[in-house]
Amino acid sequence: MRVAGPVGFDLDMTLINSRPAIMAAWQAVADELGVSIDLAEVDRRMGIKLEDEVAYWFPATGRADAAASYRRHYVRLAPALTFLLPGAAAALGAVGAAGELAVVVTAKHRVSVQPSLAAVGLQPDEVVAHVHGPEKAAVLARLGAAVYVGDTPADMAAGRASGVVPVGVPTGSFGPAELIAAGAQLVLGSLTEFPSWYAGFRYDLSMQSGSWE
Repeated sequence: MRVAGPVGFDLDMTLINSRPAIMAAWQAVADELGVSIDLAEVDRRMGIKLEDEVAYWFPATGRADAAASYRRHYVRLAPALTFLLPGAAAALGAVGAAGELAVVVTAKHRVSVQPSLAAVGLQPDEVVAHVHGPEKAAVLARLGAAVYVGDTPADMAAGRASGVVPVGVPTGSFGPAELIAAGAQLVLGSLTEFPSWYAGFRYDLSMQSGSWE
């Protein structure tokens, strides 16, 4: 395990409560394109790429238009329907105070990331957008990250595959048992617990390696 290195954070339902904006955007797509979309099903899969979710509801010939419709509605709705999850700002601050980079690594497209971050006033050091599953693992490995924090089983699997410490938060659509089964080393109740855990994590591993500053 690495002590030093960037800390990656998923975005949707990890740092921000984007569920209201996501659901409203999907409903707008359904209304605009005349397609029935089960929002409960969308919610259960939240965290995957938009293009993958679109494939559940539209034939191949209509998917590009559906994705464009969703992003147009999402960018319009996000400013009023995106909320900061408890502890998110303090979690990024704890990473910065330790002299490390806080990096958002998300399946969200960059065009949707910026209005989401602006809505809640978050400013990570870097954003890597439109990656999911093994793509996230490759990004974390390239960054030399020490920790990845997320709310989905795919996030935990990506962290485990990249050799970082996968930390789960049950603030999305998945509970602690599902996150642990997917590879979470631990599950915090929320990001309010992150600063104290992170300080202890750095201290414990630095002491083990004999490199505490």
